[in-house]
Amino acid sequence: MRLKRKFFNRNTVLVAQELLGKFLVRRIGNKLVKAKITETEAYCGTRDLACHASKGLTERTKVMFGSAGFSYVYMVYGMYHCLNIVTEKEGNPAAVLIRSVGVVDGLPRSELPILSFAAQPQSEVLLRGPGILCRELKIDRKLNAVDLIKSNLLWIEDGEIKIKKSQIKKGKRIGVGYAGKWKDKLWRFYL
Repeated sequence: MRLKRKFFNRNTVLVAQELLGKFLVRRIGNKLVKAKITETEAYCGTRDLACHASKGLTERTKVMFGSAGFSYVYMVYGMYHCLNIVTEKEGNPAAVLIRSVGVVDGLPRSELPILSFAAQPQSEVLLRGPGILCRELKIDRKLNAVDLIKSNLLWIEDGEIKIKKSQIKKGKRIGVGYAGKWKDKLWRFYL
């Protein structure tokens, strides 16, 4: 079942944890790719110096200031796209970065470059890193500001298995050494 807006319209750190085990679903042409979310990072508003919204409202960040449940896709290093999901109430810019997924249906191993996956259970191919998952799932800026509640190209579905808190690991977010005290927040969550 597709997640509703009220799931995303909550505390970002909580949403980041509860997205683990949910399914990112991407329609690519006539294929439907289903990928279990295995790693996320929370970015929490204008005070969080690691969050793009800390620089204020810009053309790039305006989707973060809008309604929860929209995609925020941006490019880093001029070559990698990153998929985020906007959280919390309108005007409070926050989002969850999707860092890795396990593709469970829709993309056979033979279609994936050998460097993009790690060994997983036979039915699952792990796409580690936000740039790799966006490349393989063909997520780019054309999917920025997509309403994940209504879109037929990209959405999130509930997982079949309930993830227990004991299964969730925490760590520091990656690549935010510039963010002062915010670099030490344990806002990266993974299975």
